[in-house]
Amino acid sequence: MPMSLITAYRVDGSKDQETFTSSCIDLISSALGGRVLGFSDEWFAPAENLINPAPPIRKPGVFVPSGAWYDGWETRRHNKAPADWVVIKLGVSSGKIHGFEVDTAFFNGNHAPAVSVSGAFLDRGHPDANTVWEEILPIQKCGPSQRHIWNLSSPTTKAYSHVRLDMYPDGGIARFRLFGTAVPIFPSDPDSIIDLAHVSSGGLAISCSGQHFGTKKDNLLLPGRGKDAGNGWETKRSREPGHVDWVVVKLGAPGYIEKVIVDTLHFRGNYPQAVKIYAINSSEQHVASDANGWELIVPEHPCEADKEHTFQPTLLQNVCGRVVTHVKMVIIPDGGVKRLRVFGKRAMLAGN
Repeated sequence: MPMSLITAYRVDGSKDQETFTSSCIDLISSALGGRVLGFSDEWFAPAENLINPAPPIRKPGVFVPSGAWYDGWETRRHNKAPADWVVIKLGVSSGKIHGFEVDTAFFNGNHAPAVSVSGAFLDRGHPDANTVWEEILPIQKCGPSQRHIWNLSSPTTKAYSHVRLDMYPDGGIARFRLFGTAVPIFPSDPDSIIDLAHVSSGGLAISCSGQHFGTKKDNLLLPGRGKDAGNGWETKRSREPGHVDWVVVKLGAPGYIEKVIVDTLHFRGNYPQAVKIYAINSSEQHVASDANGWELIVPEHPCEADKEHTFQPTLLQNVCGRVVTHVKMVIIPDGGVKRLRVFGKRAMLAGN
C-alpha cells in the first residue's frame, strides 16, 4: 500500500460544521448511494450502519442473538489479522477527498483503538485481491464514544471511486463519513439537458439561513425523492413578520437554466407558503445570500403540499442567454423542501 504524501490533522468535533459543510458532501452516505461492498467480519453489528446519514442511537438493555444491540459496525474479539476492514463504493462516480470522520458513539470498551483509510479508483467493476490501495489517512488512534475528525492539509489531487476503512485490530465504529467533492462525468453532447444542481453534477449547497429537525441543506441535491421528510431541508417556525429562509447552491457547472423544480414531497403541514428563486453569475466559489448581482428568475409562487412545483421557460425570467453559476432559493416564511432541481445546458466556457 503506497504511503500518502498528504498530511492530516485533527479537527475539534464541535467545529466540523465550519470545516466541511460549506465546501464538501459526505461522499459515502447511503442517502447519496454509497454502498458497502465487502468486509472482514460483522459479527455483532452490520457494516452498512457505518454509512447511515442519521446520527447513531443507543438502545441500552436490548439484545440480539449475537449480543448487545449497537448502531454501528462491530466485529468479533481476538482478531488474528492486523485489522478488520470494510470496502465502500462512493455514492458518486468518484470524488476528491478533503477529510474524514470516525464516530465511536456508544462504543466504550469495545471501540476501535485505531483506524486508517485508503482509496482506489476503478472506472468499472469493484475492488478485488489485485486492487492496489493507496493510503489517504495513516493509522490514527481512536478513543471510546467520541467523534474523531481529520482534515487533510489539501484535498487529494486524485479522485477515488472506492475507499477501505481498516480498524486495528477489531472492535466497533458507529459512523464513517468521507468528506469531499464529487467529480462529475458530464454527457459528451454539450447540448444535453442535465440537472446542474444535482450532487452527481458537482452541485453543492454552500450556505443557508438555518436547518432544523435533523434535516440538512445538502439533502436538497440528493438523488431521487427520498423516503420521508427527514431526507429534505426544513427550517424552524418563524415568528417575526416578513421573515424568509434561504439556501444558496453552487451549480456543478456554469449553465443556461431551462427549468426549475421545487419539490415539497412529504412536507404537508410544514411546507412553505411560497417560494422565489434567484440566480447569479460569479467567479467566486462562495457567494453571499445578500451579494450584489442576484436576479429574480422565479417570481414569488405559492407552494402546495407533497408536490413538484415545475417552472418551465414560460414561468422563468432573466435566464435567456444568461450564464448562471449559483442559485438562491427563498422560502416564505419558512418550512420544508425535499429537492431543488435546476435543469439546463452547460455553458462551454474556457476550462469547462
